[in-house]
Amino acid sequence: MKKDLLKMDDLSKEEILDILNLADQLKYEQKHGIEHPHLKGKSLGMIFEKSSTRTRVSFETGMYQLGGNSLFLTDRDLQIGRGEPIEDTARVLSRFIQGIMIRTFSQDEVEKLAKYASIPIINGLTDEEHPCQVLADLMTIRENKNILEGLKVAFIGDGHNMANSLMIGCLKVGMNFAIASPKNYTASEKYLSRAKEIAEKEGVQFTITTSPSEAAKNADVVITDVWASMGREDESAERLKAFEGFQVNKELMEVADKSAMVLHCLPAHRGEEISAEVLEEHANSIFDESENRLHAQKAVLVKLMK
Repeated sequence: MKKDLLKMDDLSKEEILDILNLADQLKYEQKHGIEHPHLKGKSLGMIFEKSSTRTRVSFETGMYQLGGNSLFLTDRDLQIGRGEPIEDTARVLSRFIQGIMIRTFSQDEVEKLAKYASIPIINGLTDEEHPCQVLADLMTIRENKNILEGLKVAFIGDGHNMANSLMIGCLKVGMNFAIASPKNYTASEKYLSRAKEIAEKEGVQFTITTSPSEAAKNADVVITDVWASMGREDESAERLKAFEGFQVNKELMEVADKSAMVLHCLPAHRGEEISAEVLEEHANSIFDESENRLHAQKAVLVKLMK
């Protein structure tokens, strides 16, 4: 039976840790020039309806390093741009390639693609989820802190795709999690309810607040993201006003643990969700996080496609 990665909740705690362990191994091998052609002769189709820097380059490079091939496909390259149903595209591509990564707007489109495809489907980002980024985040935190369990993560910002996947992933591996968003921009009840269930099961703390300082208090990791995600640029002015006071800056970091690290999935809007000062102070961790997209996704590709 094929396995997909459509949302963070598709993975159990054990599966997350298994992916992270393999990612560490693949990173070590790549740094030491040890080849690992686990996907030799296999091809990944990469469907992009949202543009990307990190997602495209990391998946394309990852497939090359794993001995496979990747195809960059936009809606201009595929018949879905001319009205072919996603279910037909899924069944056609399943006859040619061994996996699909899709970066798009609708989570429903990803779910439908997986339903009709006979090959693994990987969610490279939707408006609802960003599981590959969260795996890279967890990998980076563990590299920096040596552990995950028991740490406190604070997410400051929009209750959107990053927040959704992050709260599920962090809580599943035994981390305490706090999210601070403006009143009308918190995560959906579906995700908050699921997060509460996981927190209760794992015996960890889950905090929902409109106070950035409350969320960041004694946090080991502070994470943020842009206030107006791709496709919501027309809301930028409104969001700038709503998110006033939610910047990750020097003042906010003073309430976090003194050894706290800062992460940002990038691209960053310096002076908005994060100050230039804090971003540069934590640049090593943030760009390690960016690099770890490559290693974490290679682990996902091997687990799903080998």
